[in-house]
Amino acid sequence: MSKLTAAITGVSGYAPEYVMTNHELETMVETNHDWIVSRTGIEERRILKGEDQGTSAIAIPAVLDLLKKTNTKPEEVEMLICATTTPDYVFPATANIITEATGCVNAFGYDLQAACSGFLFALATGAQFIETGKYKKIIIVGADKMSAIVDYTDRATCIIFGDGGGAVMLEPNTEGLGVQDSILKSDGTGVQFLHMKAGGSRRPATQETLDRREHFAFQEGQSVFKFAVKGMADVAAEVMDRNNLQAEDIAWLVPHQANKRIIDATANRMGVGPEKVMINIQKYGNTTSGTIPLCLWEYENQLKKGDNVILAAFGGGFTWGSIYLKWAYDPA
Repeated sequence: MSKLTAAITGVSGYAPEYVMTNHELETMVETNHDWIVSRTGIEERRILKGEDQGTSAIAIPAVLDLLKKTNTKPEEVEMLICATTTPDYVFPATANIITEATGCVNAFGYDLQAACSGFLFALATGAQFIETGKYKKIIIVGADKMSAIVDYTDRATCIIFGDGGGAVMLEPNTEGLGVQDSILKSDGTGVQFLHMKAGGSRRPATQETLDRREHFAFQEGQSVFKFAVKGMADVAAEVMDRNNLQAEDIAWLVPHQANKRIIDATANRMGVGPEKVMINIQKYGNTTSGTIPLCLWEYENQLKKGDNVILAAFGGGFTWGSIYLKWAYDPA
């Protein structure tokens, strides 16, 4: 019997309609378009508007479209992992809301929180259930509504983040395609540099935490930048070395879209030219768990069966990692 691997057999994405440009941010904080672009590469980002709209409102249309694209009946899906930093509620899991709304009545689901590395952690986790033969159809979601936890008076964070996400279908493969290797890492010393102070069990919401604006994302930019450049570049290079891959063997690098300079540093370390790097940070900003599936969705028609693809991410806490996969299907 051929070895089972977990292959992505379909991808979909969703970005909210409302576009927040850098020029709009100029009216909210002391900043300007050129300054934002030169330091981050971001020109605009999408914002989820409307009452009672959480991350599930991003994930549900992506999953419904994924089911349609892959000709999958909702009841055939056996498992759904939702990678998110901004769940609809503390409980129940956003995955539960997604499965109910999409008709995936036979799927068990849960949320996975690893900040910007969440999608990679979830993809690697789902792959294990496929490789053991336990399940045959698993959906991995990466989505975030970062506008819910961004302080639009804080220039250090509000220019970076946006809302959006996507979903992929994982299925068994016996052709040697799909996930080949993964390297996932975490380091709790990074907590002080990127976190949300209040809202968890350590610091529950009080009037004082609200007055001190502690329910928003906090980032010490320079420290995070230095860790991210080294972390993403090192792990992407490591997964290449471990699998005897040279730069010319790589069809695509799919980096987390946090900062254009971090993306460039990772590509340079790998020796990969810009023509092989998926980039859409200029349109969406940093959608946290959503950046990698959004890239795969936008570039899907350029991916070919057998392509060597490297995914790489770095997130708060700190978390980081890289996955090497062989793309499993040609453009439709």
